[in-house]
Amino acid sequence: MGLQSKKSFAMVNYEKCNPNQCDPGSGICSAVQACPQKIIKQLDGAFEPPMIFHELCLGCWECMESCPLKAVQIKEIS
Repeated sequence: MGLQSKKSFAMVNYEKCNPNQCDPGSGICSAVQACPQKIIKQLDGAFEPPMIFHELCLGCWECMESCPLKAVQIKEIS
């Protein structure tokens, strides 16, 4: 899959996000683990929702594809 234009980036839908469901043992978000650029971080620690550094997002969508809860989505900028 090719890289997307800078008019779109990944974002977290915090109403759907729940790292405890992704990994009940360690609370590590699957999207954090999948990001090849390491721009998604659980800054507040395990079991907490991740933050995405949008300005660094290359639009590879690995995070979106890895999220079992479909909490990572594409945000389009017009």
